[in-house]
Amino acid sequence: MSKKILVIEDEPAISMAVRDELAFEGYTVDVTDDGDTGLEKILENRPDLVVLDLMLPGKSGFEICREVREQGLKTPIIMLTARTQDADRVRGLDLGADDYLVKPFSLAELLARVRAVLRRSGTEGQETKGSGPLQAGDLQVDPRKHKVFKGAVEVNLTPIEFQLLELLLRRAGEVISRDEFLNQIWGEKVYVTPRVVDTHMAALRKKIENDLNEPSYVISVHGVGYKLNETLTGT
Repeated sequence: MSKKILVIEDEPAISMAVRDELAFEGYTVDVTDDGDTGLEKILENRPDLVVLDLMLPGKSGFEICREVREQGLKTPIIMLTARTQDADRVRGLDLGADDYLVKPFSLAELLARVRAVLRRSGTEGQETKGSGPLQAGDLQVDPRKHKVFKGAVEVNLTPIEFQLLELLLRRAGEVISRDEFLNQIWGEKVYVTPRVVDTHMAALRKKIENDLNEPSYVISVHGVGYKLNETLTGT
């Protein structure tokens, strides 16, 4: 069955080009040009992925992203924005977007991002070797159910955040470089900068750390990358 993709974009030239390209690649594509209708379609139709413009009539892309995540939906979201400021990109990722593209962008790049995000989110529910629960302190990660709990409270993570945390737990105490995170999670053929690792890691920390000024789970290793505090796993 082909994956369902919802495109929420109010510029006709862009929405038509994206729709045609995705359809040509075999995806089932729905398109809408305003934020309110877009949010309704996400909640009612549950697409496999959303391509979401930032500036829309009605609800903005920021508002849609926030409301989708507040509903507990992990629907992958690729945000499109004409803004180049880092603050806007960081805000989108903080609200739960999985990736972003700055206009103008090539359709080939968008397709690469779509494939990568679907590949990441497609691990949900799959039975894989070594997919039993992982524990670190009061954090428990269940790869099979794609769930994370801190104590008795479920923590809602985006697919990228989940994979960052899972990789850290599987290699507790080992320093993982930004480049290795990029290769393992984004893939070697998707061109993003190491800065995107820092942005997603910051979003993950906001959800799991008790004190952001003194992180106890994810430890930064200056100039290299990150590691999980191995003392939490009893190793």
